[in-house]
Amino acid sequence: MAKLRSRLFIIGGLVLLSVWALIPADTTQRVRDATTGRMKDTTIRRVPLNLGLDLQGGIHLALEVDQSKGPVPDPAEAIHRAERVVRTRIDEFGTTEPVVQVVGNDRLIVELAGEKDPARAKGIIQRTAFLEFRITDMKNLFRDALPEIDKTLRRAGVKTPGQAGAAANVTQLFGADTGKGKAKNKSEKTKAAAKDTTELNAPGPLASLLYQGQLPGEFLVPEEQVPVAESLLARPEVQRLIPRGIELKWGTEVASRAARTYRALYAVEDRPIITGEELEKAQAQRDPMTNQSVVNFTLSRRGGRIFERETGRHVQDYMAIILDGRVQGQPPVIKSQIGQHGQIELGAKPLQDAQDLALVLRAGALPAPLTIVEERTIGPSLGKDSINDGIRAGVVGVALVIVIMVGYYRLSGVLAVSALGLYVLFTLAGLAWFGFTLTLPGLAGLVLSVGIAVDANVLIFERIREELQHGKLVRTAVDEGFKHAMSAIIDSNVSTVLTAFILYLVGTGPVQGFAITLIIGITASMVTAVYVVRTFYMIWLARRPDMVTLSV
Repeated sequence: MAKLRSRLFIIGGLVLLSVWALIPADTTQRVRDATTGRMKDTTIRRVPLNLGLDLQGGIHLALEVDQSKGPVPDPAEAIHRAERVVRTRIDEFGTTEPVVQVVGNDRLIVELAGEKDPARAKGIIQRTAFLEFRITDMKNLFRDALPEIDKTLRRAGVKTPGQAGAAANVTQLFGADTGKGKAKNKSEKTKAAAKDTTELNAPGPLASLLYQGQLPGEFLVPEEQVPVAESLLARPEVQRLIPRGIELKWGTEVASRAARTYRALYAVEDRPIITGEELEKAQAQRDPMTNQSVVNFTLSRRGGRIFERETGRHVQDYMAIILDGRVQGQPPVIKSQIGQHGQIELGAKPLQDAQDLALVLRAGALPAPLTIVEERTIGPSLGKDSINDGIRAGVVGVALVIVIMVGYYRLSGVLAVSALGLYVLFTLAGLAWFGFTLTLPGLAGLVLSVGIAVDANVLIFERIREELQHGKLVRTAVDEGFKHAMSAIIDSNVSTVLTAFILYLVGTGPVQGFAITLIIGITASMVTAVYVVRTFYMIWLARRPDMVTLSV
């Protein structure tokens, strides 16, 4: 009786632990407030058993290094470094139980279960987020090189696009003022703007597309002419004539003037005064004075010293804030030295854009651009249908197992079926305890392991029958049945676990979900089919010690 009592205590303890593991709990989690952009503590009701992408919907992305914008020396190393950056971004993004893993040597898999804004998630994942601060072309070196560039393009046979009336309209549209000083009066300002316009818009293939902006190094290109300007600037003969130390960067904003839209092109120094590698903090908020979306950033102590020294050398110059090769907004003027703290203004953009920018800046820059090679979006209704179909299939499968076991093995079958209830409880608790996610293939693995669980009982029951046929007593037949069937049970279960473990190592997503559920299910079946059913037999035999036959 002491041995039976200890067995019951152990089974009862396992049941209590399983129930405790499956009880939903309130957890405190830091999330970003949608209004203020600040982090705050909030209480979330977390269900221990997480549902996978195919059960609650979401997005599945497969990404590779994008080498179309230039060769990447070591794509395998780049994808592993990108995995760490993307994982940091996704963790701050707030998705529950995301999957971020490298498959092979060149592919990154990202699964976001329950994500309701796939476009925003893809933008955050793919954004390179390389931040630079550069001084604009204060000496107008690029502007002075335009005549020679136009001559070269004419010799190459490039024709000048028609720009009639541009010289007359540029002063009215933009009020150009290219120097640091201001004109003494309106007449002088008009003459200076007309002179600059004449120089820029002389009949030349490139200069005819560019209008001098309000800042040194700023040019405005009609939106419909941007592809033409890009193709001209990409020509090798043009690249050779761009002044040394100057690079051209497009702006992100589009300006409207006189019913036409223009995109800014900036000539900036090729050497940044500082990059985002020195960034330590980035916080999105609304400016209390202008109500604009801004990102306040903090540099490291080393970065702060560099930034302070360089901005001190360029007081009254214009500084372009460049993110992923694009100038953010209009370059601000450096009014005084800037230390560790600075601000990126996003103008009228929504606060969420500022929050996303701050997020990717905190996570760091990707080592190489990523391109999506595979994308699957699963809606929540499809996931709900999958759950219903999986439950229906599981109920039918388990019902058939119960009918066969009870019909063929009678009372012994009832003991095996009773142990199945504990088996399901232990399996779900194991998934919750280790934090695994239940997927649709996982449900299939759960149903399959139910059959494996009763398979062990079939081996035991058949062995008990043989012992009874040899004339042994009921208690002796039960002991011998469990003893001699154990080797076959261990062999079959260990071989299945090894196969499932290999599937987990080499498989991805759904295959791993199937393997994990199968491994946990087999472990639980060993406990229930052998330990729990044996305990049920001991209770039955203790109540009827004079039993001469067994319903098996």
